Amino acid sequence: MVPRHTRATERDRSRRVLSQNFLVDPAAVDRLIRAARPDPNRLLLEVGAGRGQLTRLLAARSRRLIAYEVDPVAGAELARTCADLPTVTCRRADFLTAPPPRVPYDVIGNIPWSLTSAVVRWCMAASGLRAATLLTQLEYARKRSGAYGRWTRLTVLNWPEFSWRLAGRVPRTAFRPVPRVDAGILRIERRREPLLPVAALPAYRRMVELGFDGAGGSLAASLGRRYPRARLTAALRATRLDPATPVGHVWPEQWLVLFRLLRPWGRA
Repeated sequence: MVPRHTRATERDRSRRVLSQNFLVDPAAVDRLIRAARPDPNRLLLEVGAGRGQLTRLLAARSRRLIAYEVDPVAGAELARTCADLPTVTCRRADFLTAPPPRVPYDVIGNIPWSLTSAVVRWCMAASGLRAATLLTQLEYARKRSGAYGRWTRLTVLNWPEFSWRLAGRVPRTAFRPVPRVDAGILRIERRREPLLPVAALPAYRRMVELGFDGAGGSLAASLGRRYPRARLTAALRATRLDPATPVGHVWPEQWLVLFRLLRPWGRA
């Protein structure tokens, strides 16, 4: 028989490798589900289902749920937990390698924090995604949602198609093992209609990439390499932006106005 202390060490090592912090506080679980507002008629994908504590509650709100858990030990517990739930399909697989469903769906999960960026990229690239409600490190959720008054490249690039919102905070004591930082509930929703014509989105993204590439230290300096100086100055004035404004301080709504004012003069 393997000594008890050895089994615990192996389990803890596995949790560290897989970035596993199980959500054990019922109030926090309820907060996550309320933020997600699952549509019972839409397919729901759960990322990092763990042992199924969240899965069972989601099953009561969804007619079809696919729960992913890559850890074979937690996955076995998940399968046992959900054995009596006919609407739940448990998959011991890496969510990031799963092909996106061909029908509209939502994503929810207490995701491994080391894989947050990869999971968000997967969601952004999946055309059938309608909404993603992800439990991430609080700092990550704040940055992506503009909570500090600053905006990241990823958020601005996708703003015409997706809204980003910090939907709540979960204390670190709600997890086992207890992580070093609190968590944030990041809510990403696909807009019913993009804020720009679909045909204009590639040009918008090129403008955003140009603005974020850091040349010159300000938005005006970066965009000035492509757009006529006089027109750019007028567009910044109309958008109420100081030419020296750092790119991260430009609101997504201001990017949209700039694009509409500058697009006829931008080179492909």
